[in-house]
Amino acid sequence: MPFRVFFVFPCLRVLAVTCALVAIFAGPLHAADRPNIVLITLESVRADRVGVLGSKHLTPILDALAKQSIVFENAYSQAPTTIASHATILTGVYPQTHGASEPGGSLAASIPYVPDLLRAKGYRTAAIVGSILLDPRNGYAPGFDRGFGAYDTGFGRSQATGTNRVAFDRSASQVIARAEMWLARNGKEPFFLWVHLNDANSRSGSAYDRAVTADDAAIGKLVSALRAKKLYENSVIVVASDHGESLGAHGEDTHGIFLYDETIHVPLLVKLAQNQLAAKRIKGRVRLVDVAPTLLEAAGLPVPSQMQGQSLIRVAKLTADTDQAAYARSDFPKQAFGWSALESWRSGKYLYIRAPKPELYDLSADPKAANNLAQSSRAITETMASQLAAFDTHFGGIKSSGNGLSSSEMEKLASLGYVGLQKTPAAQAAVSGIDPKDTIGTANETLTAMSVLQQGLSQKAIPVLRQVAAKDPDAYLPHYGLGVALAAQKSYKEAIEHLHKAIELRPDSGLAQYQMGISLLRTGDFKTSAVHLEIAAGRLPSFAAVHAALAEAYEHLGRKEEASRERAKASQAGPS
Repeated sequence: MPFRVFFVFPCLRVLAVTCALVAIFAGPLHAADRPNIVLITLESVRADRVGVLGSKHLTPILDALAKQSIVFENAYSQAPTTIASHATILTGVYPQTHGASEPGGSLAASIPYVPDLLRAKGYRTAAIVGSILLDPRNGYAPGFDRGFGAYDTGFGRSQATGTNRVAFDRSASQVIARAEMWLARNGKEPFFLWVHLNDANSRSGSAYDRAVTADDAAIGKLVSALRAKKLYENSVIVVASDHGESLGAHGEDTHGIFLYDETIHVPLLVKLAQNQLAAKRIKGRVRLVDVAPTLLEAAGLPVPSQMQGQSLIRVAKLTADTDQAAYARSDFPKQAFGWSALESWRSGKYLYIRAPKPELYDLSADPKAANNLAQSSRAITETMASQLAAFDTHFGGIKSSGNGLSSSEMEKLASLGYVGLQKTPAAQAAVSGIDPKDTIGTANETLTAMSVLQQGLSQKAIPVLRQVAAKDPDAYLPHYGLGVALAAQKSYKEAIEHLHKAIELRPDSGLAQYQMGISLLRTGDFKTSAVHLEIAAGRLPSFAAVHAALAEAYEHLGRKEEASRERAKASQAGPS
């Protein structure tokens, strides 16, 4: 296959046509002609659960919407985690470029961002999300609120410990009710509305299917609201999942580790204004990195050269069935557990996974990826590996997606006795160390315990996390979770021990710095607490609770003016 295909460079045959279409799709539009743009992201909904992609009876609303949309049958996510994938959707760049990740990485301010670009052109912008993982005001997804006139979350946690559960998610019906309220106030001018539905996250069995149907019903309410306000026809509506859900496939209970189709193949529908290209089905492979350029093109705005995807409108008009190679990566195994990161490459009929134990699957004959051909088909494996290596070279695929410590942060931590800390390297091997295939049981145990902890059941989570941390002492997430759980039980001394270890393993984690600061605050060590909270506040500037906690530490230290400043920041960030 020609090299240019892998980097999505236009071939000479279509270059002239593509250039001619720029004036059609990218030309400026008058305000009255600009379409409204509605982006609906579905948390953890697999492609095979959507009726138009082969399921039955679960998604009647999406199936009806598909008749007025372009349906992309083979769309692939670039990451199996919420923050990293949504960042790709909203920036049009790969995870290693935007830097946002779980846990710790923030969205790079230098990356073009769809809400920012649309707001600069007069669009009203709003985000209404269903998961705390996408809430900058509670310490997650830092930088995601850039460019949004309204960022509606409604989650809460105690400023005392950060662990008492008020709300970590909202139902799809609650999210849509908030969206309807926003539309009632803002529907008269062109708008960009991002709605995130979280019902299917970490469900299993029949509960998962019911959650998918609940998401579908919520979409129906939003479509009805748009119709009632006579906004539907002139709206561009994009529906996409950020990733899927393993549901036990390959031994993974939920998502975040593996890169098989269960978590990477996602539904993607694009309804254009006036229902252009209605019911067109695209069989060729596309990527979520293509969504951001599509939104800008639909709005008549130029696509920044920094974006690494391409407009799906052009794909639908020009190359309906031509496959694009699709890249995905999972940094979560390395960031959360210290294991190897994973990368995948889909090209032609093959799936190649770059791991300590490489994997190759012929998905045309083996759609469940059960028969690893890496050893028996070495020539194909080497070809796929070289294609992935070429992609990595071009797009920086071996760079760390973490956000390293600044010199001042390193000095602060050194003053507290943290030794041997180094900045996150500018580049590191994406594949090295423990293969997650060999340790998936540990990931399942940890993520289940973290889910229990989010439900406010810290006492139930502690024994599981204690066991995992003892078994895997160099894993960040078990130590972090155990520190949070122990702090919730007011066992601050032991919590501090585990949070100290978590910071040694991931010093760039703003949440670990925050939790350490809170625990130290409760023990009366205000000076040390302030240092950790200062680092957390720098990394999580929209997190109201960290500013409130830092204000408290400053008050105890007699730093009245600085305390007043931090209280003002907490107030500006809003409730948390």
